[in-house]
Amino acid sequence: MTILNENGSMKEISTTITQRGQVTIPAEVRRLLGAKPRDRIVFRIDGTSVSLVPAPFSLESAYGSVTPQQKPENFEEISRIAREDKVARISSTTRRS
Repeated sequence: MTILNENGSMKEISTTITQRGQVTIPAEVRRLLGAKPRDRIVFRIDGTSVSLVPAPFSLESAYGSVTPQQKPENFEEISRIAREDKVARISSTTRRS
């Protein structure tokens, strides 16, 4: 994506790198990228040029984006049931031997 000024030349926006290596992405650039807080951005390096693009969809980016339909599971109960099932399987295997 290229941003052009009114006269047709490429627009440049400068920003400062902090001591921690961080850069604030200007609002105009965020709007063009469709980037929101906590979105991931990819730096594409081509020779001596670097461009920013939105990161492709990943499981990491989807984590927490869907609200569960049910309340959280009772993990202690699930663990208890799993232990009982394991004991039952081991007991039945031991009896057959």
